[in-house]
Amino acid sequence: MKVGILGSGDVAKTLAGGFLRHGHEVMLGTRDASKLADWATQNPKASIGSFSTAAGFGELVVLAVKGTVVGEVLRAAGRENLAGKPVIDATNPIADAPPTHGVLKFFTNHEESLMERLQREFAEAHFVKAFNSVGYACMINPQFKDGKPTMFICGNNEAAKKTVTQIIDQFGWETADMGKAEAARALEPLCILWCIPAFLRNDFTHAFKLLTKS
Repeated sequence: MKVGILGSGDVAKTLAGGFLRHGHEVMLGTRDASKLADWATQNPKASIGSFSTAAGFGELVVLAVKGTVVGEVLRAAGRENLAGKPVIDATNPIADAPPTHGVLKFFTNHEESLMERLQREFAEAHFVKAFNSVGYACMINPQFKDGKPTMFICGNNEAAKKTVTQIIDQFGWETADMGKAEAARALEPLCILWCIPAFLRNDFTHAFKLLTKS
C-alpha cells in the first residue's frame, strides 16, 4: 500500500518505519524537509515531499502532527488529496500549556473531540482515530509479557476501519472498535491517562489492554 504520512516528528517517523518494515511504500509530508534529512538517509526507501504531495501519494493517509496545527496541515494537504481515503488520525487536542500533576490540558471538551471537528471540515475523508493512546516507542510490534495490547479505534466509515485494522494487526496489536466518530470524545482523553505515568514516573513503556469475559 502507498502511505502518505503528514508530519516529521517522532510519531510520524516511527509509524513510517513501521510501514516500511511491513513492505509498504511511504512518503512523509512536511513543511521543512531538512527536519527529515538524517531520517531519510537512514531510510532510503522512503520519500519526502510537501503535505499535498504526500497526501496525493497515499492510498492511506496518516495524520501525525500537533493537534494545535492539524487543521492547517490538512488544508495544506488539500481536500482533493484526502477525498475517499482512510485517514489514520493519531493526533490529540493537547493545549499549549504545561500539565498539572502529570495531567495534560486539552483545548476541546467532553462534548466534542478533535476528530469530530476534522471530520466535519473534511467530510470527504474517512478519519479513523488510532495510535493516539500510546507513546511512539511502543507503536510498532511491541512486546509485552501479557500479550498484545489493545488499540482503540473509531470512525464513521466501516471500510476505512477495516483497512486500519489490518495495519494495526501488522503492527502487532489487537483492535477494539469503539464505533462512530463521537467515540473519539472518549479515545482522545486516553492520551491524558497514558501520559500520567510518563510524567510522574518516567514510564514511557506501557499500553492499554481491554479484557473481556468470554
